[in-house]
Formats: sequence, C-alpha cells, structure tokens
Amino acid sequence: MRDLDETDLRIIELLAENARRSYSEIGDDVGLSGPAVSDRVQRLQDSGVLERFTVDVDRSQLRAGVPVFVRLAVEDGMEDLRDRVSAATAVEHLFVTADEELLFYGRAEANGVRGWLTDLVGDAVVIEREVTVVDDVEWTPALGGVEFALSCDECGNTVDSEGETERLGDDVYHFCCPSCRSRFVERYERMEEGA
Repeated sequence: MRDLDETDLRIIELLAENARRSYSEIGDDVGLSGPAVSDRVQRLQDSGVLERFTVDVDRSQLRAGVPVFVRLAVEDGMEDLRDRVSAATAVEHLFVTADEELLFYGRAEANGVRGWLTDLVGDAVVIEREVTVVDDVEWTPALGGVEFALSCDECGNTVDSEGETERLGDDVYHFCCPSCRSRFVERYERMEEGA
C-alpha cells in the first residue's frame, strides 16, 4: 500500500466540491487521463478513504421548515437521545462533544419548534438547552494540510507505506505489519469455518 500523494488529495478536493464531476474533467485539472483518475478513485474507495458519493440538498428550496441549531447538555439518557435525534428525518447533522453535549442542525416546523424538540428529547434528562435559528449555512470541506492515516484493523496502530492490505469477502482490511495481517486472517478464517 502506498501513501496518498498530492494528486490523490486534489482528486478528493475536486470530488468534495462536485461529486458529479467527470473523471476526464478531473484528469484535466490533475494532469491524468480519465481512466487513470477512475483507477485512483477506485483505489481510494477500496482503501476506505472515499466511502460514498452523496447528494447535497438545499432544503431551503424545498420549504422544509425553519433551520435550527440545537445544543443539549444531558444528565442522563445520552445514548437513547442520540439514537432518536439521529433517526429524526428533520435532523441533518449530529455531533456529540467530549463533555457529553449533543449538538445538531435540523429543520423544525415554523410554529412548532418547542413541541418538536420536546418530542425529540423524550425522557432524556436535559439540564441545559439552547436553540438558535440559523440564518445561513455553508459547508466547505478543506483538505489542505491534512494527512490521511489508516488504522490497522488488528491493533489500531497507524498504517504507513510499509503496511499491508487484504481483501476478505467483500471488504478490504488494512494492517500495519505482516504479523497483524496473519493474526487477523487466521481469526477470520476460523470464524468462516465455524459459520
């Protein structure tokens, strides 16, 4: 497995700007042919760096409610609350902080924000809450200065250029060393035999 280079990072940036951009258009930008870009994108997907291509919907065009940003400090019931909020169709982004606060962005009915939030919170013990009406939203993924690092699927260490990759079934696994790879493969094969 080789490290990601500047061309890989630029391809990721271009796809983040517009996931529907053609490989030949990306190739013009990075100095590669369309098929070469396609090979790189496939490698990025196989390694787990790129997981999926998504659609960015401007919900304001759909009249989907009032955009709100909510901060909840919870004393008890964080896991259940997180599951409920995550499953809510009106919630677009969800964050849990290290100090056990739940932050999320979503859209509520114009005349029902309080009721919507009460239903969403359920029986969680909320000790503090803050609701802010959002005026404008912008998402700008920046990859400059970022280093990508894969984690070993056996021990969790960082996988560097000397790491190894193994395809088992439909999944690709990454390892920091041959011994981690062999332990993982051996355990995987034992589980397959027992199934």
